[in-house]
Amino acid sequence: MASAIGYIRVSTSMQAQDGVSLDAQRAKIEAWATLNDYALGEVFVDAGVSGSKMKNRPGLQSALNAIGKGDALVVYSLSRLSRSVRDTMDISDRLSKSGADLVSLSEKIDTTSAAGKMVFRMLSVMAEFEHDQIVERVKFGMDYKKSQGGRVGTIGYGYRLSDDGESLVEDEAEQLIVATIHEYREGGMSLRAIVSRLNEQGHKSRSRKPFQLTQIARIANG
Repeated sequence: MASAIGYIRVSTSMQAQDGVSLDAQRAKIEAWATLNDYALGEVFVDAGVSGSKMKNRPGLQSALNAIGKGDALVVYSLSRLSRSVRDTMDISDRLSKSGADLVSLSEKIDTTSAAGKMVFRMLSVMAEFEHDQIVERVKFGMDYKKSQGGRVGTIGYGYRLSDDGESLVEDEAEQLIVATIHEYREGGMSLRAIVSRLNEQGHKSRSRKPFQLTQIARIANG
């Protein structure tokens, strides 16, 4: 009998209560395994870990190592698996080589079927296309302002200029806060509640001031 290997994650300890908790994610995975006649294998956990870098998550690495032919890696949502398109595709390729499948419950992606494989690949391509467009627009604007002798404009929260000033790279500290905001929204928190929670926890905006509603809305909808 094929096994369902679970993977669950929250970015901060507070999200175990305020976001989509580890227990809630585990329950969803267990229900899927029962409904689809999979034996429930181990459920691996990364608690208080950002989803921006796959290599920094021991729980995910253990889950991938435990996967065998015919098994399925089951996650609550793709955001729990990774927030990097490249990492998500690398995980998918690794599962494919192992003869295993990927199931994401929130997006109803199930690569145990041909249709599920197609949907997953389309979503990944669109996400990568959107990311590339953002980078392209920002770089075009920076290049134009440089050519006019002007000051380079604001860079989106979660990113910074590379050392050579030619491209955008992820800012790990800001990406952790971005992940936290998205997780709170997925858990049903209002934007005002998220502002209050982040400020209570002592998080600061890029200007080192408390977060404002407009800033959180921009990040949550970005």
